[in-house]
Amino acid sequence: VLVIGAGVTLHEAVKAADELAKSGVNVRVLDPFTVKPIDAAAIIANAKETGGRIVTVEDHYPEGGLGEAVASAVAMERNIIVKKLAVPRVPRSGPPNVLLDAFGISANKIVAAVQEIVKA
Repeated sequence: VLVIGAGVTLHEAVKAADELAKSGVNVRVLDPFTVKPIDAAAIIANAKETGGRIVTVEDHYPEGGLGEAVASAVAMERNIIVKKLAVPRVPRSGPPNVLLDAFGISANKIVAAVQEIVKA
């Protein structure tokens, strides 16, 4: 599985990959560096090398962000599935670890998304 994150979610993705490795699930974490322009060739190549399963994680709304850019980059590719994790509603204030989990973008939520997409 390929997990693509940016900023704080990149760190959460690395934590998730470490946790998943303990149970034998191999994850590659990719830092896209920029969303625009997105490196479609690198994303496609990495996705194909990791079984065609991608989880994107971003710390803002899903519209117009990393998940949409990745989905667009792989839209014409066969056998690639993208699961997008993003902040689904108006964010609140609070401790970062609590907020990451509450909005579904913590390492634990990434682990669950990877486990789900592996079954797909």
